[in-house]
Amino acid sequence: MAKKSAIEKNKFRKRKTKKFENKRKQLKSLIMDKKTSDEERFQAVIKLSSLPRNGCATRIRNRCELSGRPRGFYRRVKVSRIALRQLAASGLIPGMTKASW
Repeated sequence: MAKKSAIEKNKFRKRKTKKFENKRKQLKSLIMDKKTSDEERFQAVIKLSSLPRNGCATRIRNRCELSGRPRGFYRRVKVSRIALRQLAASGLIPGMTKASW
């Protein structure tokens, strides 16, 4: 089980990202647009850098829904490899069986 603080920090980042998503998108499109003046682009860069860092989508960490484990994460089922193995062994994932030899 992951630390509760790490899980909560990630949830906080998800909320911040959703809150600032539109503003970030507008500023980035203004910066990338070659038709805007240099002064406007510079002001857009300053505004973008003044936004909170945790509002950026790249700071969100994929974590297991069950244990909060950050590594060995399967995006398709949103769980870690360990949780996936336990669920498959107990027969809770349709179409997945435990390999044995």
